[in-house]
Amino acid sequence: MRPFDRVVLIFNPQSTGEAKERAEGLRRDLSQQAPDLAVELLPTEHAGHATELARTVAQTGAPLVVSVSGDGGYNEVVNGVMQAGNQRAVAAVLAAGNANDHRRATQERPLAEAVTRGDVSRIDLLRLTSDGPGGRAVRYAHSYIGLGLTPVVAVDLEKGGKGSLREMVTVVRSFAKFRPFQIDTEGGRQSFDSLVFANIAQMAKVATLAEDQGRPDDGMFEVIRLRHTAKWRILATALKASTTGLGKQPSVRTYAFTTVTPLPLQVDGEVVELPTGTAVRVDIVPDALTTVM
Repeated sequence: MRPFDRVVLIFNPQSTGEAKERAEGLRRDLSQQAPDLAVELLPTEHAGHATELARTVAQTGAPLVVSVSGDGGYNEVVNGVMQAGNQRAVAAVLAAGNANDHRRATQERPLAEAVTRGDVSRIDLLRLTSDGPGGRAVRYAHSYIGLGLTPVVAVDLEKGGKGSLREMVTVVRSFAKFRPFQIDTEGGRQSFDSLVFANIAQMAKVATLAEDQGRPDDGMFEVIRLRHTAKWRILATALKASTTGLGKQPSVRTYAFTTVTPLPLQVDGEVVELPTGTAVRVDIVPDALTTVM
């Protein structure tokens, strides 16, 4: 017996990653491999719609909610499922985006096979709690939360477009104009070029951790800190991250800070703006999400 009673595929029909085609392909595969399983396709209509759809779907029964997307789209679906508060709801991702770090890091078998088998597991989630002028906001991340160079590049990519050559040009331009940021921590005010909280080991566009770290079910997350330094040192660190890896990083369960200036923050590829004076807490929620991999 599978732990879910139906499958709902949420996708952006305007996606550059052929999300619609991939969703239809998964439905065809499941009709052959699991003909007893009802499959529904739900296209999104605007930004944030995936969260609304996932929350509504996850409120009843025991659905498997699949985001046919990249990391950002899956983040919306995960947050919708968490907001529903239904412990029987299951979430998964079928990679169909520019950044697919989560699927790349956690995939154990083709998704159609995993769904047909009905094998589920539980993973941790990062929880971002921010208290600012607009009140308290809570958001979950399946893979990482980043400050500094990471969100700056993400914003410029959205403006300049995606594609290998354009991405390369955008990253170079972003790096050239990048400035460090400051935050207040328990240890006092500190200046960083990059600060990443990671729930997975492989982050293709940010860092590669040591092989024995970064499991999404170990009750911890890794903190990759790059304090303000010369730009050539940042480049050297980026080269190391993309080749041999950064090596062992500090593992923690919580990290807190307060913004000194308005600060962009990237949550699984989606950029959030934090006002000055926002108290931020990142912590790990063990076994928060049921998924198939």
